[in-house]
Amino acid sequence: MPPPGGTPPLHPPPDGGWGWVVVGAAFISIGFSYAFPKAVTVFFKEIQLIFNTTYSEIAWISSTMLAVMYAGGLGLAFNLQPALTIVGKYFYKKRPVANGLAMAGSPVFLSTLAPFNQFLFNTYGWKGSFMILGGLLLNCCVAGALMRPVEPKASTESKNKVGVRETDSSMEKRQKKLSVWEKINKYLDFSLFKHRGFLIYLSGNVIMFLGFFAPVIFLAPYAKDKGIDEYSAAFLLSVMAFVDMFARPSVGLIANSKLIRPRIQYFFSFAVMFTGICHLLCPLAEDYTSLVVYAVFFGLGFGSVSSVLFETLMDLVGAQRFSSAVGLVTVVECCPVLLGPPLAGKLVDETGQYKYMYLACGAIVVLASVWLLIGNAINYRLLAREKKKNIHTKESQETEPLKTSQSPNVNIKSGETETWKGTEVNPSERETNI
Repeated sequence: MPPPGGTPPLHPPPDGGWGWVVVGAAFISIGFSYAFPKAVTVFFKEIQLIFNTTYSEIAWISSTMLAVMYAGGLGLAFNLQPALTIVGKYFYKKRPVANGLAMAGSPVFLSTLAPFNQFLFNTYGWKGSFMILGGLLLNCCVAGALMRPVEPKASTESKNKVGVRETDSSMEKRQKKLSVWEKINKYLDFSLFKHRGFLIYLSGNVIMFLGFFAPVIFLAPYAKDKGIDEYSAAFLLSVMAFVDMFARPSVGLIANSKLIRPRIQYFFSFAVMFTGICHLLCPLAEDYTSLVVYAVFFGLGFGSVSSVLFETLMDLVGAQRFSSAVGLVTVVECCPVLLGPPLAGKLVDETGQYKYMYLACGAIVVLASVWLLIGNAINYRLLAREKKKNIHTKESQETEPLKTSQSPNVNIKSGETETWKGTEVNPSERETNI
């Protein structure tokens, strides 16, 4: 089992300064990346009538966009992946708060784009609307220009300078000898598939994403199917996004507390469970008021999950391996993200009702939360046992040579000393030499 990823990095990040500008840039990039595929669902009902398509066929639009984005393809993937990674480079102590603020870009943009798209559609049609939205997306170029790399702090001690120079020279020599496989592994660390916590996280997320995005994609069409007017149906997405907008930074503050952060995996599991229960209760909503109540609780659950989604991954693998972990996770997760909404749409086609789709998605998300909860409980227990075993082994290795030694004195050269049977010795050097 690799060492826990929650330990402080060797070179602590600035935890502020230009990092807050980077958080603002990530806010814009993540906002467009996540909100755009959901906001275009406002056009689905009309596109479905124009092209005479089924619910499962129309769902491929958003699912394909999300899957390609998760797989690290073109377009929105260039927004999402750097924005997720760069925040972890600038923050450690305040990382959950910074991630929560950056991820809040999704609901802020969704709450704005949903009614704005309805206005664009009524004014310019769906083709003209997409041209205008494409122009808006170009603002992400400005956000990307603000994400400059972190410069490591130079040490003032000569010993540290020598150590850094030796490390740099050895790294340069090693990089020249890298094979093709090692070059690939440098960017995608496949050894993570031997990491127990990473596998629990990945398997739980694969289950969760099968039913995670479909309820958002079909929320506006579901409302229209119940006879609610276009703007009111689009307003449900705004309500959900508005609650989500405040939930993400708030949950980030809670996750950063001393009580929650050491057990943030449990917190993530319960947030997923809460979201699944909201979907299971959605079929009880029969009028617009009850749908607004569902949108409020859905926004709270969705925001809670999204706020700590990548923070939990960084807690498991550490900041150094986070970029590789994000790449591997998003590539694997693109399959359930791609298949989830079309399968949900197929269920609507077969049954003719949305409630069975929401029940199925809720059951899948609750199942994922139970899987994560049990897996994390086992992982925490095994980690505690391994830590205790390592401490016991280290203590036995330190005391056994001292017990078997025939000499009453131990002579060691040292700067800082302590008394050991009449002789001054350095404890740290004694332990190291033994």
